[in-house]
Amino acid sequence: MPNIASKGAGMAIETREAIRPFTIKVPEEALADLRQRLAHTRLPDRETVGDYSQGVPLKTIEQVLHYWQTSYDWRKIEARLNAVPNFITEIDGLDIHFLHARSKHADALPLIVTHGWPGSVVEQLKIVEPLTDPTAHGGSPADAFHVVIPSMPGYGFSGKPTATGWGPERIAGAWITLMRRLGYEYFVAQGGDWGSVVTDLMGVQAPPELLGIHTNMPGVVPEDINQASFSGAVAPSTLSNEERSAYDQLVFVYKHVYYAFYMGSRPQTLAGLADSPIGLATFLLDHDARSLELIARTFDGQAEGISPNDVLDNVTLFWLTNTAVSASRLYWENKLPFFTTKGVEVPVAVSVFPDELYQTPRTWAERAYPNLVRYNKVEKGGHFAAWEQPELFTKELRAGFSSLRK
Repeated sequence: MPNIASKGAGMAIETREAIRPFTIKVPEEALADLRQRLAHTRLPDRETVGDYSQGVPLKTIEQVLHYWQTSYDWRKIEARLNAVPNFITEIDGLDIHFLHARSKHADALPLIVTHGWPGSVVEQLKIVEPLTDPTAHGGSPADAFHVVIPSMPGYGFSGKPTATGWGPERIAGAWITLMRRLGYEYFVAQGGDWGSVVTDLMGVQAPPELLGIHTNMPGVVPEDINQASFSGAVAPSTLSNEERSAYDQLVFVYKHVYYAFYMGSRPQTLAGLADSPIGLATFLLDHDARSLELIARTFDGQAEGISPNDVLDNVTLFWLTNTAVSASRLYWENKLPFFTTKGVEVPVAVSVFPDELYQTPRTWAERAYPNLVRYNKVEKGGHFAAWEQPELFTKELRAGFSSLRK
């Protein structure tokens, strides 16, 4: 991987555990190599169906390729990322990259936000200013947060583990260490996708500094329900209508998350993702049915939540950091079911977005989180909620954590 960052001129580093300033600076030769590879793309044949049942349609792949070649500019997102203070620190032997934006408001609540797969810190960029500067975004000083957004191990600008053991439990512990190292005497945590698993596990570890958590992909599914839905069994007759709907959604998810099963068993075999930009993009786009349709509409010219630039910002970050395979290994490392109850007892706020993988029933949330401080169904948004609907997402965090402020 090319050297794509500098550590700050004149910065004396006494120990690897120091907080080191970090600047993203991708060499022009890395971008030239990307352009050359895109120019030599070999596309697949067209699908034999008229829907998304065979994956990303050829039309969408062609549109992504065309936009990437003719309209996309990496330097714009590079500047946006560098506009937020970036840092690196070593935790448990691994370099951890993170954004750290402090609010001007003295009583701001420290918050750590964790992205998921196939995501990066790019997902949360749109919420940084509304959270740190609420008075400029429809809020009051009492809504302010200090925001920390780390790149998970193997993702983005964080280090790539060279040995096993970096599962979500270890990441949760590293985030607690990070917040302590930054000097925060108390804080809250938020996550979606993998971030929700990591955040739940922070809640399980329950350090005294952690006031509570917010999740937009809650781990609340009872173990027997999870096992039944995984096998595709008929829904138990004891479920309410709301629970039955969630059960059916889980059955659908388990039938269609093939990428997760493959990364969970054979991540190193995905070597082609490190060699083909379009191969990488296609794999990252096909996270779930609703997100794929949203992205396809976006490249078809329909402005809806995210833009082609948003999509390619994230894909290009994966490409330039060569993290497709290292990020995939998190699935191999994980030993926990994604959606089941983890044993969180700290205060929890839950936001249910309508296009999430499954709609969390209140009954399950109340059982999984005995200290549920807020449960709300949001009117719009999907799996990548902070990315798609930053204004609604910001409101959810303000409301979810309002009762936990000191």
